[in-house]
Amino acid sequence: MIDRERALELVRERIGNRNLVNHCVATEAIMRALAVRFELPEDDVERWALAGLLHDLDYAQTAEDFERHGVLTAEMLAGEIDDEMRHAILAHADKAPRESRMDVALYAADPTTGFIVAAALVRPDKSLAGVQLKSLTKRWKEKAFARGASRDQMAACADLGMERDDFLALSLAAMQAISDDLGL
Repeated sequence: MIDRERALELVRERIGNRNLVNHCVATEAIMRALAVRFELPEDDVERWALAGLLHDLDYAQTAEDFERHGVLTAEMLAGEIDDEMRHAILAHADKAPRESRMDVALYAADPTTGFIVAAALVRPDKSLAGVQLKSLTKRWKEKAFARGASRDQMAACADLGMERDDFLALSLAAMQAISDDLGL
């Protein structure tokens, strides 16, 4: 199985765009926090985190051919990650049904990073430190705010047995913990 150092190296090489690399790192943090919340064994925590880090590995190659998004990543990582991780990567891009908790977690976490980053960037200090749950819940209702962050996709957290606010609070805390890595 691929280790985190090699996975991050691949993400940086393949994606290139700093904002997209940061998105993958933020998704990794949320997936790790979710796995810890579900009290999964340490090996599973690492697998969940790696699925988050690697989920958009093909983005640079598939931006103009979104039908291949997720599929190419799953092909590239065959033999490097296990089948459950590959399935979650496919499921986050709607290329496989969301069947496992990992599938649903990745699907919900993916747009959440953009939603939280947008909340940070509208602040005067452009920092995650001052973002609070109440500002996220207020912004949730604003259709024009972070338009690309699917509220329906984030609401899939309910399929994990989590209330929206609990999911947002966990995601925000996970991203705040790595704010230096994200430059926010």
